[in-house]
Amino acid sequence: MSTSHQPRPHQSRADRRRATEARILECARELFAEKGFDRTTIRAVASAAGVDPALVMQYFGSKRELFTQAVQAIPAVPTATHAEALVDELLATLGLKLGGLPEGALAMMRSMLTDPAAADQVRATLGRQIDGIAAAMPATEDPELRAALVVTTLLGITIGHQLLGLAPLRDTPADRVADILRPAIKALTGPAD
Repeated sequence: MSTSHQPRPHQSRADRRRATEARILECARELFAEKGFDRTTIRAVASAAGVDPALVMQYFGSKRELFTQAVQAIPAVPTATHAEALVDELLATLGLKLGGLPEGALAMMRSMLTDPAAADQVRATLGRQIDGIAAAMPATEDPELRAALVVTTLLGITIGHQLLGLAPLRDTPADRVADILRPAIKALTGPAD
């Protein structure tokens, strides 16, 4: 009797470690997004990932470092140089945010009001976004302030939709929200009349 065995590709120890780390990070993102920093435990992350809590600590050192790595994301900085294109690009990011954020971003948003380190990370990320938007604006007065108003407006809409589930935001298509918001974003990013 002959049994046919498919040869299994050899997976190195380093490959297994990377796969385990990725699984831990994915489970951590989900739990931080659902519960925030304070209510997520290393034990819960380990259980969700199917590993021992000591392994999570061995790979990440602390809950803080696990959180930091789980929520890392590249912030969107506009690339447009024309005023109308800048408005279009900013409103397109709103559509993405209302369509669903990565769990790392949700974890950060859920944790930013209760955890000072998460607040520092959000502040730094938003600061980079503000700088990028201000640099992309046509010559105007107070570009940093205007950019901060744009960023915090979009953040507020995202929080209202993603975390609070406000019915008017949740039940309205993203393109309709963008259409209503367009004049305000245009006024903030365009040259002063």
